[in-house]
Amino acid sequence: MMGHGIAQVSAEKGFEVLAVESQEKFLNGGMKRITDSVNKIAKKAVAKGKATEEEAAAKAASTLGRITTSLDLDTLASCDVVIEAVVEDLNLKRPLYAKLGEIMPETAIIASNTSSLPIGAMADFCGRPKQMVGLHFFNPVQLMALVEVIRTDHTDPALFAKAMSFGAALGKTPVECIDTPGFVVNRLLVPFMVEAVLLVERGVASVPDVDVAMKLGAAHPMGPLQLADYVGLDTVLSIITGWQESHPSDGFVVPETLRQKVAEGKLGRKSGEGFYRWEGDKIAP
Repeated sequence: MMGHGIAQVSAEKGFEVLAVESQEKFLNGGMKRITDSVNKIAKKAVAKGKATEEEAAAKAASTLGRITTSLDLDTLASCDVVIEAVVEDLNLKRPLYAKLGEIMPETAIIASNTSSLPIGAMADFCGRPKQMVGLHFFNPVQLMALVEVIRTDHTDPALFAKAMSFGAALGKTPVECIDTPGFVVNRLLVPFMVEAVLLVERGVASVPDVDVAMKLGAAHPMGPLQLADYVGLDTVLSIITGWQESHPSDGFVVPETLRQKVAEGKLGRKSGEGFYRWEGDKIAP
């Protein structure tokens, strides 16, 4: 989901990209996403009069031509920047980082796109704490303008500055933060969604009224409960449960309603029902 977007944007901005996957089917799936997205952008450019068909086709071909693929982790040793986008499971990330620790040059940036896991843990896995940063992009990477750049107490300042510059070179606005649960966006956003669930649990207001209140009263484009459904209630539960376990003194609360919906398979948009019923990407009437 995230890796293909990071690869695409990097190639669009002129970087030579090496996309590495664990299995051929995942590699093919990611490249299909990239190809479809690049072609869609090309068609929009022509439709809006921003490029001729020949110019759009040439740009699409140039972007795709900068991406090579591999199933061999050793090929990453030639890279100046490695961005890991493995699913949010430290047990899956551990062997990957152990390998990176063996093969990466001392000048390379080693980065994780994690949205909630500690950068320091991955620095320990690879044994390269000076080279480890977070580069947290947002979905869809092709459209979202932000990248959070995360440093630990051991990150080399010069390397961190390069990571900030790299984020800017991708056309993103980089913001600097330390290695703390959720960094900036999710540290604010996840408790915000959780507090909305708790308001409903306590009978303060209904689901639609909480969302309408935040949309009209705080100019949010989407209410917190609709957003939770959109993100995935299982994802929200996983993050807040993990934070509660790892940071017990920070006061994180896990709503019982959230646990119940996930247990019932009501995960939000992707399952068709959460706090709302969904038809594709739209709330059902």
